[in-house]
Amino acid sequence: MTIEPRLLEALSAVQDPELRRPITELGMVESAVLAEGTANVTVLLTIAGCPMRSTIETDVAAALAAVPGVSHVEVTLGVMSPEQRAALRDSLKGRSIPFSDPASLTRVIGIASGKGGVGKSSLTANLACAMAADGLRVGLIDADVHGFSIPGLLGIPGAKPTRVDEMILPPVVHGVKVISIGMFVPDNKPVIWRGPMLHRALEQFLTDVHFGDLDVLLLDLPPGTGDIAISVSQLLPGSELVVVTTPQAAAAQVAERAGSIAVQTGQKVVGVIENMSWLVLPDGSTMEVFGSGGGAELAQRLSLVLGTEVPLLGQVALDPLLRAGGDAGVPLVLSHPQSPAAAQIIDMARGLTRRPRGLAGLKLGVTPR
Repeated sequence: MTIEPRLLEALSAVQDPELRRPITELGMVESAVLAEGTANVTVLLTIAGCPMRSTIETDVAAALAAVPGVSHVEVTLGVMSPEQRAALRDSLKGRSIPFSDPASLTRVIGIASGKGGVGKSSLTANLACAMAADGLRVGLIDADVHGFSIPGLLGIPGAKPTRVDEMILPPVVHGVKVISIGMFVPDNKPVIWRGPMLHRALEQFLTDVHFGDLDVLLLDLPPGTGDIAISVSQLLPGSELVVVTTPQAAAAQVAERAGSIAVQTGQKVVGVIENMSWLVLPDGSTMEVFGSGGGAELAQRLSLVLGTEVPLLGQVALDPLLRAGGDAGVPLVLSHPQSPAAAQIIDMARGLTRRPRGLAGLKLGVTPR
């Protein structure tokens, strides 16, 4: 194997589209030589049917074409041997949950609700895309196994993750790494599972899926306080919760239960989001279709129950464009970022990520002298 240093330096700028790491670090460059103005490079794909092979080939050719003295580029795509794939898998992750490590700086936030129909999944998808648009490394787990909807909301209903032996590489859409049970279920068939299988599915998402180094991991939780909510607290003890409600008093009362679970699990509720707060009419006036005050009331109740301040993070208008974006698979924060509802979601996303994770209790590897 021969690799010329200046070609290697150029290839270090090429990232694997799924692993989001330079192909040089992943051992994917088998050879790279320059002869009479022609750069010949052999790149090893993780699997023969790699869905991103054309992207890798294009990026490699573009990177080498910019090297002085290169007038032509020949890219050959090979496939890693089982031994090379095993070495790659071992270098990326082990059989553990990286986000449960006390030293992890990834903020894990579960988006919860007391009941369905409050727009929790739509808000989760938009929050994730807003965070990614701000340059953060974002992962999203569709933990609502029975009612999965995230792939459709992000426009990838037929997406399939890439498997590298026992490791799963999540699809990346709008800069967000996404995994959902919907990617493994054919033809939109229902998932009929009980508690132990639900726990195992979530555990596999957290151990077998390679998200890499994330700033934020969001979980779209199923409504209520069932098996998944309990499993999240066990598998991700440092996770935080955001509770979504509508302004309706009845919805806020139900949502209180979803937040009050933190008393038993030890999680922190970082805030409340009130969705569908009002509808802007053609004349510019607003109509409170579902009443008013539910979000503020819920935040106040949770503050009393949990003994710590739970703020109302924001209120999101009832915007037909938000629904249309979900149906089209293009979140509102990307399609119409200047709309009032999108601006409210973007502000909340920035508010959640602006808060420092903190280094208290973490081992920094520093020895005082």
